[in-house]
Amino acid sequence: MTHPLSPSHARLAAEGMYHPELESDACGVGLVAATDGKPSRRVVEAAIEALRAVWHRGAVDADGKTGDGAGLHVDLPSRFFDDAIAAGGHKVLPGQLAVGMMFLPRTDLGAQEACRTIVEAEIIEAGYTIYGWRQVPVNVAVIGDKAQRTRPEIEQIMIAGPLPEVQSPAEFEKQLYLVRRRIEKKVVAAQIADFYACSLSCRSIIYKGLFLAESLSDFYPDLTDKRFESRVAIFHQRYSTNTFPQWWLAQPFRCLAHNGEVNTIRGNKNWMKSHEIKMASLAFGEHSEDIKPVIPAGASDTAALDAVFETLCRAGRDAPTAKLILVPEAWANDPDMPQTHRDMYAFLSSVMEPWDGPAALAMTDGRWAVAGMDRNALRPLRYTLTSDKLLIVGSESGMVLVPEASVRKKGRLGPGQMIAVDLERGELLEDRAIKDRIAAGQDYGAAVKGFRTMADLPRAGKSTLPAFDRPELLRRQVAAGLTLEDMELILSPMTEDGKEAVGSMGDDTPLAVISDKPRHVAQFFRQNFSQVTNPPIDSLRERHVMSLKTRFANLGNILDQQGQSAHVLVIDSPVLIGDDWDRLRAYFGDNVASIDCTMPTGGTPATLREAITRIRSEAEAAVRAGRSELFLSDEKIGEKRVGVAMVLAAAAVHTHLVRKGLRSFASINVRSAEVLDTHAFAVLIGVGATTVHAYLAEAAIADRHARGLTGKLSLDECRANYRKAVDDGLLKIMAKMGIAVISS
Repeated sequence: MTHPLSPSHARLAAEGMYHPELESDACGVGLVAATDGKPSRRVVEAAIEALRAVWHRGAVDADGKTGDGAGLHVDLPSRFFDDAIAAGGHKVLPGQLAVGMMFLPRTDLGAQEACRTIVEAEIIEAGYTIYGWRQVPVNVAVIGDKAQRTRPEIEQIMIAGPLPEVQSPAEFEKQLYLVRRRIEKKVVAAQIADFYACSLSCRSIIYKGLFLAESLSDFYPDLTDKRFESRVAIFHQRYSTNTFPQWWLAQPFRCLAHNGEVNTIRGNKNWMKSHEIKMASLAFGEHSEDIKPVIPAGASDTAALDAVFETLCRAGRDAPTAKLILVPEAWANDPDMPQTHRDMYAFLSSVMEPWDGPAALAMTDGRWAVAGMDRNALRPLRYTLTSDKLLIVGSESGMVLVPEASVRKKGRLGPGQMIAVDLERGELLEDRAIKDRIAAGQDYGAAVKGFRTMADLPRAGKSTLPAFDRPELLRRQVAAGLTLEDMELILSPMTEDGKEAVGSMGDDTPLAVISDKPRHVAQFFRQNFSQVTNPPIDSLRERHVMSLKTRFANLGNILDQQGQSAHVLVIDSPVLIGDDWDRLRAYFGDNVASIDCTMPTGGTPATLREAITRIRSEAEAAVRAGRSELFLSDEKIGEKRVGVAMVLAAAAVHTHLVRKGLRSFASINVRSAEVLDTHAFAVLIGVGATTVHAYLAEAAIADRHARGLTGKLSLDECRANYRKAVDDGLLKIMAKMGIAVISS
């Protein structure tokens, strides 16, 4: 369907340089904030205007009225709801006001009433008073047939809270967050579908739905009321590239709106299962179970990011700091970064993996209004600052028409940059000022002083690097499934040139799953690629934003600003070479647990299951006993022992520890005979390995060097070339997926 041009766009096309055919679609996101921190009607009107201007960033259904979703997040307009409470025959009580914006089942009246009962019961149980429910006026004429068929019953519940001196607004907001999470759990337990709490807050309210961007204020007449004033407004027009349009998936979510994709979402969700155990108990005490899982089942990538962001904010982090924890800038290879910033990022990265991928973010925690970018700035955010104290940030320029004479400053946020407004103090802070403020918040330099790198570790006294005579080496290579072709076509160029083997695009090797030849487990995996709206990274020219840094002792609590381990170790690559394995074992000392990953020969399928069960049990027992470093190895293969596929062993340990809530207490280090090429390394890291040592490949390198097959290169140069080839190959694989940081 061709969307008709608005009058202003038609004029620009006729008289200016605007070409409608050059429009490209992606989500439209942004915020409008009053830099003096004073609520005004102008903020809401400007956000509605901006949302209408980005209609082209959303898709339209064949009915011409159903969109992918659009919405607005604004401050709670107390005057508007005070009048609504009075109109309902209630006296407005002294104290704070909270409002919940609820999507209820519309066609199942029994389920609808059950939802109301659950909501009311949890609010009363928390000690708050309910004024009543308000049916939100809606104009269904502006939505299409598909949106109408799935439209929820939209109602607001109004709540009387305590006086600010009895319970601070921040604490009240935290308690409402816990109430909402309990409501969500109770609804799920009751097996009720089509319920969603858009917001339950004393600070803000969210209006959103499955309509076109320009229809927001038409569908919700509330937004045209002059009493709707706000200090900040976040807006979003959705373009669903990877999920079907649904009412609840419309953005903004509880704290943020996002244009882009989180490429590392699977890893982020899995890591969060481990992090939430510690962070919940510290921040929420006896209510820690109420917030688990932090990321609800079925959440989209943005909804998952929002859930973690909201949890960090409700637990005490402010919005700018939460953004830096979750989506930091590329800091590791920036020589011009101040040391205080470097220390801050080193500390933050020691407790949380980055959520990596193209991201333009508009966020608020109730006090701060923040716009920020991912490390690559692969989604645009432009801003305008006006003389009448308005900050306008969005996916493109000109969303809000302002007189040119009133423009104080224009710009675009660069990679990793932020711009923010402290709504309580009425203060605008640009990128450097925000980061200076956060870096000065505590002595990060002292916090990371004990961090170590591989260069700080002493050399191993006696290396246990396996050395085999040629017959033994050949036997082990056969047992590991390595062939002469592997040595000549794959290992040779990696050793001699420091580069992966170059192959033909006409590769006709059958997929492992349909091959009649024995294949390694790693070969049954295929690499993911970036999709149309999710550009890959150039791992050669954009190397400065990519990182293979791998950390150990990831035992800190995300929310604990003081208690991080003084023994955090960060190495430049997960690829171990030479005596790295021994140096790590010596450094960690009594924290090491060695696990044999072999099983008896001549067994049955049950033998493999029993071996994996044993490996998992040994790993769990070791972690519960305080051993934080697991070293998995298949070195004991021989006439009577065969190696368990290391992909299965490492994945089994990782998954088992995640399920038991123990994964963040341990690192998984792998020494495997099967590993040769970059793909094998990538699969092991992908299933949870912290480091990988390809000891048989290294023994083969030593054998080839001893036989004079590596020219004038020394053995150390051959090893260094091999690691360089693997490192570059890992970066290339990450780049295909649009991932910049391996720890994600």
